[in-house]
Amino acid sequence: MTRPKKYASSTDVARLAGVSQSAVSRTYKPGASVSEETRAKVLAAAQELDYRPSLIPQIMLTQRSHLVAIVIGGMYNPFYAAVLEQFTSRLQAGGWQVLLLHVDSGHSLDAAIPRLASYRVDAIVSALAVLAPDTAEALARFRIPVISFNTPAQNDFLSSVCCDNTGAARAAADLFVARGARRFGYIAGPADSPANQDRLGGFRDRLRELGLPEPDVIGGHFRYEGGYASALQMCAGPDRPDAIFCANDLVAIGAIDALRRDLGLAVPDDVMIAGFDDIPAAGYAGYDLTTFVHDGARMVDESLKILRAATAAPPEPHEHRIVVPAMLIERGTTARRA
Repeated sequence: MTRPKKYASSTDVARLAGVSQSAVSRTYKPGASVSEETRAKVLAAAQELDYRPSLIPQIMLTQRSHLVAIVIGGMYNPFYAAVLEQFTSRLQAGGWQVLLLHVDSGHSLDAAIPRLASYRVDAIVSALAVLAPDTAEALARFRIPVISFNTPAQNDFLSSVCCDNTGAARAAADLFVARGARRFGYIAGPADSPANQDRLGGFRDRLRELGLPEPDVIGGHFRYEGGYASALQMCAGPDRPDAIFCANDLVAIGAIDALRRDLGLAVPDDVMIAGFDDIPAAGYAGYDLTTFVHDGARMVDESLKILRAATAAPPEPHEHRIVVPAMLIERGTTARRA
């Protein structure tokens, strides 16, 4: 049987280098005072022994791991992949290390609680929402900052960075009306998704204010397949809408393919389409999709501001709910000819 590798300790390095163990520790601590001669001896001994400093003693001494849990799900959506990349690079640049946890949800952080309790992390950040009050209370019991996208719950430890989904949806209604639409559809995400609820609510309320009929609503579950099937169901009859707002771009792209391929309808001349997120495919020539920029970069920026304030010693005051505007990107799917 092969024995597991025995790792060199700081004591082994100190003995070989002929210095104290504290000198080894200072060599690997940024900003600590250590002479160049001692540093050279320690690094030479460390290389000979293949020594790698462990963070465990520092964690035990300071009660800080500098480890941030990033909770992800819904990786079928390119928006989340982009946010994950931004979070990871920005956290590492700030001296944090990342623990990645995946949950089987495209919109809710709730399922991650049992696993999060098993790790000593200094903070939790998530592009997924906290839905249940019990989950918000459980996260608060960790007594560490938690930053979550588009979540309705806040407490002393839980903060939310939100896109202005309601304002964007109202702008979608105004755009459709300005382009001549009079019958409307909304292909939805999951019913319990806060982002979906705000988008539907803003779209429906604005149409009502304009004295226009409420949209026909069918669930698309934030996925391409859901958008495809929902568009077929919504547009197969004679009273189809002439404008459809979709809960995200994947749904919108599925709807465009269904309208063109199965129903022989033209976008935007027969049916206008708008989505949300501005994923890369939205700008492809084959789709040229009107959408809203869910400003992931700024949402990451705001999340990191909260994180820095909440983990300062002592913690600094900070906003627990920040709303980031969404920007309309108008492309060909709403450029209806007169």
